[in-house]
Amino acid sequence: MDKPTAAELEILAILWGKEQASVRQVHEELSLTKETGYTTTLKTMQNMHAKGLLARDEEKRSHIYSALISQEDTQQSLVRNFIGKAFGGSAKKLVMQALGQSEPSKEEIKEIRAFLDKIENDTQ
Repeated sequence: MDKPTAAELEILAILWGKEQASVRQVHEELSLTKETGYTTTLKTMQNMHAKGLLARDEEKRSHIYSALISQEDTQQSLVRNFIGKAFGGSAKKLVMQALGQSEPSKEEIKEIRAFLDKIENDTQ
């Protein structure tokens, strides 16, 4: 599977949240955060269908689209690729950079610590 483009990821995020939607519904949600034409959204979704990223139900007048790739699989693939290219394969460098760029809350730090403890216990 080709990795989705930035525009395709925006559409996938909408469909992951809604599970299925028409081009008009996706376009209306996209329009809340960026200027884009309806025909651009339509063409992008048609291309995504051709690439195997979206399913299209053609039973009704308005075609209904849904994601064919899962959010979790897509995120894992993108993160693996990003770690490999931007951080030389080092998850530690990615985490250190991410935590250095934000101010995690005490609750987030607690969750991160619990996750690290789980990983450590699983490898022992």
